[in-house]
Amino acid sequence: MTGTIVHFLRHGEVHNPEGVLYGRLPGYRLSDRGEQQAKGVAEFLVGRDIAHVVASPLERAQQTAAPIGAAFELDVAVDERLIEADNQFEGLKVSVGDGALRSPAHWSKLWNPLRPSWGEPYLEIARRMLGAAYRARTAAEGREAVCVSHQLPIWTLRRFLEGKPMWHDPRRRQCSLASLTSLVFRGEELVRVAYVEPAGGTDPKLTGA
Repeated sequence: MTGTIVHFLRHGEVHNPEGVLYGRLPGYRLSDRGEQQAKGVAEFLVGRDIAHVVASPLERAQQTAAPIGAAFELDVAVDERLIEADNQFEGLKVSVGDGALRSPAHWSKLWNPLRPSWGEPYLEIARRMLGAAYRARTAAEGREAVCVSHQLPIWTLRRFLEGKPMWHDPRRRQCSLASLTSLVFRGEELVRVAYVEPAGGTDPKLTGA
């Protein structure tokens, strides 16, 4: 059967001096380091058989995808399903021990961490990301595709595919900045999930990463 690989690339570091959860808010671009991470991933992929590049519509994802598109002389497509998860804490500080999570005014949003009650349900995230994965697999059939997305959607998709509960401790996510979570298909069958960190590991607790 034909083998196809769909790489899910988390965007690079974002300039976020306020340390807020920016989610889908506009105006959050890659930092200088993030731009270097994006270029580094493009260099890491040179020699691979990349036939399709697609990204979330958010600016940081588009910026991360651009060097890859340029390296392989491919236009970067947009898939809305790759967007960051919706979250009611957008624009607020949510680090453990400070910010919005300490305010009783926000506690009503925390009643069900398994769904979760403060944002887009995990199952909905997994389903849309799976749809994006299969669209990219079809577009790059027999070759490789790169889908640039965000930490929570990529990690949720991975847990879904591995048959694990989608609720989880955010501090234990294995999805560093500019990392690649790769789905290996034989025909339409997923046979393996691989993970690599071309830019090195980063702390999953880092707000604004």
